[in-house]
Amino acid sequence: MIMRVSVLVTGGKDSALALYRVLKAGYQVEYLVTMLPQREDSWMFHFLNIHLVDLFAEAAGIPLVKAETAGIKEMELKDLKNLLATLDIEGVVSGAILSQYQKNRIDKICQELNLKSIAPLWHEAPKQLLKEIIHLNFHVIIVGVYAYGFDQSWLGRKIDLTTLDDLNELNKQYQISRVGEGGEYETLVLDAPFFRKRIQLLRIEKVWENHSGYLLVKEAKLVEKAEKVYSPS
Repeated sequence: MIMRVSVLVTGGKDSALALYRVLKAGYQVEYLVTMLPQREDSWMFHFLNIHLVDLFAEAAGIPLVKAETAGIKEMELKDLKNLLATLDIEGVVSGAILSQYQKNRIDKICQELNLKSIAPLWHEAPKQLLKEIIHLNFHVIIVGVYAYGFDQSWLGRKIDLTTLDDLNELNKQYQISRVGEGGEYETLVLDAPFFRKRIQLLRIEKVWENHSGYLLVKEAKLVEKAEKVYSPS
């Protein structure tokens, strides 16, 4: 029996890979679900470039449902629960890898709504997950860096084998998470195997202050797969 699910997406690599996994496994993805936090320090949800999730959903060809949340600890979980309760689904997919905080709370919401909590990437080796993303030709760039060892040159950098080598080195030196699940860095997916079109960045702004920074996308559009995707240097 095919399970009807929604997938929690942010436009970043982890949720994109989780989506790829369930699509490949034959799940029926009815909706992509995104929470829009009204503050940067949300405990559960991504804030940076979250406005691009509309292009992500359009590129994937899957309906998107979204709702705003004040981003207040625990209260934001009620906002997610209220949104999921309106959907005709049997399960919820998340991109959790090692974060017990994130997974426990999604599990609890699913239990209360009698839904199955599905975490395709849970406890898999971070290094292998990045290798999978690279092997599958995901086009992922780093759009935020917030840990010691990173500098401005990382902003806009594509995740490829060279980047993976450098992340491994930072992991050895500073114990950063290779997948950035501790908040060390954030990503944006410009292309994926399930995309019908790709995301092209038209206008960006780099912000750097106190040894951390981010790449803010001011304007972007979808382009045909044959067209070149701009990756900021």
